Amino acid sequence: MTTRQLIALEKTRRERRELEKKHPLRQLFWECTLRCNLSCRHCGSDCRKIATQPDMPLDDFLPVLDDVATMTDPRRVLVNTVGGEPLVRPDIVDCGKAITERGFMWGFVTNGVLLTESLLHDILEAGLRTVAISLDGLETEHNWLRGNSFDGAINAIGLLTRTRNLLWDVITCVNQRNFSTLPQLKQFLIDSGVKKWRIFTIFPQGRAKLNPELFLSPEQYVALMEFIADTRNKGDINLSYSCEGFLGDYEGIVRKHMYRCDAGIMTASVLANGDISGCMSIRAHYAQGNIYHDRFSDVWQNRFEVMRNRRWMKRDECARCKAWDWCAGGPFHLRGDDGEMLHCNYLTICAAQK
Repeated sequence: MTTRQLIALEKTRRERRELEKKHPLRQLFWECTLRCNLSCRHCGSDCRKIATQPDMPLDDFLPVLDDVATMTDPRRVLVNTVGGEPLVRPDIVDCGKAITERGFMWGFVTNGVLLTESLLHDILEAGLRTVAISLDGLETEHNWLRGNSFDGAINAIGLLTRTRNLLWDVITCVNQRNFSTLPQLKQFLIDSGVKKWRIFTIFPQGRAKLNPELFLSPEQYVALMEFIADTRNKGDINLSYSCEGFLGDYEGIVRKHMYRCDAGIMTASVLANGDISGCMSIRAHYAQGNIYHDRFSDVWQNRFEVMRNRRWMKRDECARCKAWDWCAGGPFHLRGDDGEMLHCNYLTICAAQK
């Protein structure tokens, strides 16, 4: 690791400590539905076309936003409507309009299949600011992971490339099936007019833990880091790796910032059942309250100690790890209900480099 990386890591460590004390909310996820028009192999939420949990009514969520506005400037908070698939909600435009009218930025994550030109027009009018759309490979690989949805995703990407004044990117979940085709996928995205691309790796939660084809070997993981680093160096598309954990020698190289987990520090979520938690990637039960019997602001200001003071994570492999000061136990979504580590990206890299 270079001196420049070490300096940047130390700076990030100090910033994290200050943020843990101040915990300024900057991103709020609303799991507005557990319904989905697809049934993806890797779904961490195990979403289905017919969900046992009903959609949360908009009128139940709006008091949360009004409460958030009492403790921070809503213009500094991005509210992301997620699912499931948020576009299955018939009132998604009304949801976005209500979020925007309260001064918040509005965004959502979608598989794109239900996005039409008419619907895009309506949600833009409602104030949409950001979109993340999933494309998990070329046609064969994408359809293996997500069902026959490739054409719908490509249609949505085409609509977005023709849209001005909207921040959007493509998300790809890398697995054994699409790993070898990443160079071709990159060129396909460039040719399609995509400017920003984010790569995720899949973690063992929900349906994903049942399928070993979804997980990369240590050697493939390092090769993925090299692919991302090379692509970023060439600059022909703005590619970055997700917040999947501390990456050792690849810190500051495969993404523009050093690793930091913001769950419960700058990021919160309201789940479909009303539970208040950290980021939406957390599938283990770390709820800190519930909007149906707690004020969100009280929960945010006075709880979340489990996410803001992570010394309790310094056990097992973490107790012996030389990267602890920079990693602080890794991302919360890679911890199980009792705190056990489900996966460590840094140890994966170390295993491949031995």
